[in-house]
Amino acid sequence: MTSDVPQSSNPGLTPNTPQENPYPSFEQKQGLEPLNLPETQGEKEQVVNSSDKDLSAIDEPSKSMDLEKTIEELSQEVEALKQQKQGLIAEIEALETSKAQKLSEKTQTVEQTLEKMVIEGLRELQQKKQTLELSVEQLERRRDRIREEMKTTFAGISQDLAIRVQGFKDYLVGSLQDLAAAAEQLDLPTQQSWEQPSESVTSPPVSGATVQFAPQEFAEHTRKIEQILEQYRRNPDYYGPPWQLRRTFEPIHAERVQKWFFSQGGRGTIKSMGSRLQNILVASAVISVLNELHGDRTRFLILANTPERLGEWRRGLQDCLGISRGDFGPERGVVLFESPDALVQKAERLVEDEFLPLVIIDEAEEQISLSLLQFPLWLAFAPDPQQMSSYLY
Repeated sequence: MTSDVPQSSNPGLTPNTPQENPYPSFEQKQGLEPLNLPETQGEKEQVVNSSDKDLSAIDEPSKSMDLEKTIEELSQEVEALKQQKQGLIAEIEALETSKAQKLSEKTQTVEQTLEKMVIEGLRELQQKKQTLELSVEQLERRRDRIREEMKTTFAGISQDLAIRVQGFKDYLVGSLQDLAAAAEQLDLPTQQSWEQPSESVTSPPVSGATVQFAPQEFAEHTRKIEQILEQYRRNPDYYGPPWQLRRTFEPIHAERVQKWFFSQGGRGTIKSMGSRLQNILVASAVISVLNELHGDRTRFLILANTPERLGEWRRGLQDCLGISRGDFGPERGVVLFESPDALVQKAERLVEDEFLPLVIIDEAEEQISLSLLQFPLWLAFAPDPQQMSSYLY
């Protein structure tokens, strides 16, 4: 430590000799007692050493107390950290447990969903399998039935043809025998009878529009009609010329057409097929055959009592015969009528002009005018009482 008292610069003076200070000090001014500080360097060092020892003696217990406090604080912090560690470990274990539980729940849910999906898929596959099995059984039964029908139909047609051929043969033999017997009974004229004038015999006029299709009178037409129908049945031409049948022609259709030509002579009713489209197919076959036989001389008059039914006839004939709308009209090949009176007038004019009209009467006509039956060719469809018809709508 340094003192605030200035030292004397005169070496001859002793330190204990008081020296008057002309300037008063701060302590003097304030009325304080002066400090008795050592004046020499040795004294100063002794004072400093003694003060250091006193300070060190005072600091030792305070340092030990601070260390103890620090140790206690650190131990408390360690305990707190340990507790925090235990809490974190417990929290981690709880989270892991919760995670495992949630994963197990999700896994169970997924497994249950997959099991349900598999069960539903198996059920749908079983249902489809059963449906397919039923469809296969139905198709097999239908195949067997069609095969039986084909066998039966072919056998029936063959038998029918054999019966017809045999009947025609018997008819020819009988006719030739009758012709020979009649020739033997004829009285041949003598020379004188040739010289005598004979009375003129007027033969009845034959109308050009009268056509018969009985096989005993028109064998040539019979063979041609059978050939045409056989061609339609066995080799249908779906892209043939107009007025030729372009649709599949079944044996049941051919049977009705042959009956109308050969048994009824082109004048009569045909049992309905149950639908207008099927009847149109039969009528189209008749129209095609007549057009093949007589060409442009034929005219076809359709009678139906509503415009909707006439429209269905027009569309059906166009589809089956390959004709267009230009073939329909008063002066065309096909004429449509709602009233029988207008049809009769048109047919009479056609007969006078030496045309060959065919009158076709729809099944829905409940009453038929007798004036329609005077023409050489007419075809009416009669409803089948044992079959539900789709005509009335």
